[in-house]
Amino acid sequence: MADTGFEKVPARNRRRFPGISSRAYEHPADRSALVALRRLSGFDTVFKALSGLLPERSLRLLFLSESVRVGETQFPHLHEMLRDACYILDLEKVPQMYVQQDPKPNAMCIGLDEPIIVVTTGLVELLDEEEMRAVVGHEVGHALSGHAVYRTVLLFLTGLALKVAWIPLGTVAISAIVTALREWFRKSELSADRAGLLVGQDVNASMRGLMKIAGGNHLHEMNVDAFLAQAEEYEASGDLRDSVLKILNMLPRTHPFPTVRAAELKKWSQNRDYQRIMDGHYPRREEDKDTSVTDSFRQSASHYADSVRGSKDPLMKLVGDIAGGAGDLGGKLRDRFAAAATRNSADGKDGKDGGEGGEGGGSPTEPRG
Repeated sequence: MADTGFEKVPARNRRRFPGISSRAYEHPADRSALVALRRLSGFDTVFKALSGLLPERSLRLLFLSESVRVGETQFPHLHEMLRDACYILDLEKVPQMYVQQDPKPNAMCIGLDEPIIVVTTGLVELLDEEEMRAVVGHEVGHALSGHAVYRTVLLFLTGLALKVAWIPLGTVAISAIVTALREWFRKSELSADRAGLLVGQDVNASMRGLMKIAGGNHLHEMNVDAFLAQAEEYEASGDLRDSVLKILNMLPRTHPFPTVRAAELKKWSQNRDYQRIMDGHYPRREEDKDTSVTDSFRQSASHYADSVRGSKDPLMKLVGDIAGGAGDLGGKLRDRFAAAATRNSADGKDGKDGGEGGEGGGSPTEPRG
């Protein structure tokens, strides 16, 4: 056993993946978008030009002046984790890492020329050694995939949208780009979760970390199986109206919900693709230049088709039925919403007849998380 400063954890060697390509762990939707961008003629030139507008130098000076830079003499345990994560994923240059005073648990990887990893004190204090190792691996995965560039652009455009909000229609185009980038970034978070698992190589630690992000430092009060059951209930419960609400709740977010992330990671950990990587069979970085954009889009389309077919969400099931020739979309939507309205009307009538003590006696309000 090794005393890490947090608690005693197993001292064990972890597998290393020399020359691993980020394609090995990237979510299909994330991967197809990145491959297309990387192969796009003039992409590098555009982003280099854009870098003059982005406040990267300002961000670096800001973190240098008001945060603590991780190194051999400051947060040495995080420094060793970072070096270990870069060694396992074969990232040649170790990114700078900062700890920022913020009670909210969070981490990010930003930067254009060189990525910077930032973790908050809330996260450092919340997670144990193995859970934190998965988070550091998550951020190194972002760096290896090149996500830091796009995250920086997303931050810039989000701020720009606020500045041009007074211009008629000025924010519409930017908002559309921001919405698209957020959808991509949510998928990139699933990719980085997989990278975190490849670094930590302990799926239970990854699950615990996501539970703590959702429920705080009360691990003795939580259960992994029950937490995963929440994700299944979230996907399957409700009717079409709930499906629409899920979409609306997700749109402003850059990260998927913790229960969804846990379910996705658990599923991937049991997939043969993960086991093949652990056995040393994975795409190499030297092969990236030969990657087919068409094949990546085909894999992404196949993934979404499988997701729709296997989804328990009412809207996704409806889409699957339509794709399978089960009927008319407009007719099915009308029938389902009409049935839901009839049920609600009947419930309201029953509550009214039952007096003030009945379920329909008050104005229901949704609990806020």
